[in-house]
Amino acid sequence: MELDDAYTNGAYIEGAADYPPRWAASAQDFRNALHERARLDIPYGPGERQRFDLFLPETPPKGLCIFVHGGYWLQFDKSYWSHLAVGPLAQGWAVAMPSYDLCPDVTIAEITRQVAQAVQVIAAEVEGPIALTGHSAGGHLVARMLDKALLPEEIGARIKTVVPISPLSDLRPLLRTSMNDKFKMQAADATAESPVEMQDRFGAEVTVWVGGAERPAFLDQAIWLVEAWGADHVIAFEKHHFNVIDALADPDSDMVAVMTG
Repeated sequence: MELDDAYTNGAYIEGAADYPPRWAASAQDFRNALHERARLDIPYGPGERQRFDLFLPETPPKGLCIFVHGGYWLQFDKSYWSHLAVGPLAQGWAVAMPSYDLCPDVTIAEITRQVAQAVQVIAAEVEGPIALTGHSAGGHLVARMLDKALLPEEIGARIKTVVPISPLSDLRPLLRTSMNDKFKMQAADATAESPVEMQDRFGAEVTVWVGGAERPAFLDQAIWLVEAWGADHVIAFEKHHFNVIDALADPDSDMVAVMTG
């Protein structure tokens, strides 16, 4: 369809097919090395994919970071991303990573509700401030968590920082992609699920992060959210859609500093 190429990432990234198996291997190695500080497959809902992993620092947590994965709401699960907990964990923060059901089995709106449920259950496990971050579709989902209609006030008040990484902030262009055969969105659905249209939000600090070498559509999606929300904006020059998230695994990165500072 009209915008299929605009929202295609892998075709424009060298060695794109190598990234998922490399992510999965690094994530498995990280979980194995963490031993008892990795609490795996904790349920937050009734479905098989409604589970989260919780990684704990060596000392009492300073706060809680929740990472929500991407994959266009169509693929992946929490098991690919565990190694990205390294940065916040080294700064003394607990890190949780939920999976969620995927389209077309559920709608994007239902995925949003599942992630909101996950945030509530995870928040009961760790005290203190909450930082939310997510990549691509996960960036959309963490941005949606600032909607006051989704979370109770006592949870929303704990969310101090949200870092959507390469987020999809306006879902209406996706109506003009073949992916919508699986999303099954109508115009009203896309508008309702678009963070750029959210008005009644919790007051967290928001920093929209995007790779400078990303597809123009993702650069646009980032700036649309920055402009709609008056958010901070970071462009990671020379980073593309698949490696912009690597900064989460670096305890000394600017991204981790924004989340845990």
